[in-house]
Amino acid sequence: MKRFYKDAAAVPGLGGVGIELDGRPVKTPGKRPLALPTEELAEAIAAEWNAQGDEIDPRSMPLTGLANAAIDLVASDPAAFAETLAPFGETDLLYYRSEGPQELVRRQQMRWDLLLAWARRRFEVEFVVTSGVMHRPQPAGTARRLAAAVAGFDAFQLAALAPLVTIGGSVIIALALAEGEIGLDEAWAAATLDEAWSTEQWGEDALAAAALKARRRDFEAAYRFLTLL
Repeated sequence: MKRFYKDAAAVPGLGGVGIELDGRPVKTPGKRPLALPTEELAEAIAAEWNAQGDEIDPRSMPLTGLANAAIDLVASDPAAFAETLAPFGETDLLYYRSEGPQELVRRQQMRWDLLLAWARRRFEVEFVVTSGVMHRPQPAGTARRLAAAVAGFDAFQLAALAPLVTIGGSVIIALALAEGEIGLDEAWAAATLDEAWSTEQWGEDALAAAALKARRRDFEAAYRFLTLL
């Protein structure tokens, strides 16, 4: 839609830090106040609104979208939302290794085994690592403890964690990133190791590269959202 305001500003209030457009409070698509838990996040979201041109492009406002999701979709039942991420504890990317070539296997071991070692220590769990794509059940307590770790996040944290998990295909990578065990570039490299290998071997496909770029953009936005909480 056309831009209908001149200025966006973060305005502290009793329910958090709101966003106002020319003094009028912004609401979510669900008609709830767009109230943010930190001034840093509110300022970043106000900057998204101020950066719009003559027309508002929601695709250029990922932080606003994540905040809307936190308020409209997650906040009413964070526990139920956290449960939607629980299956990744059974099917995490890091469990399933290539059968070859050996160099790819070695790269997966170098990068992914470090993350699994951290998760073993952090959550006191064990993992079943296998070659190929056939499903292998994990120990009974593993998925349960990883799900419990995710359930400890609040609504805004869950709104950011969800795309990190789904884009990367790994709850372990997402948790390591959220807890500061690894940085953004390391997390992305781990999540896209197989894609990087394919590009190295066969060259870049334009459509695949564009899709990967879009995934990276959303992954970065989710991480930035998390760091602003």
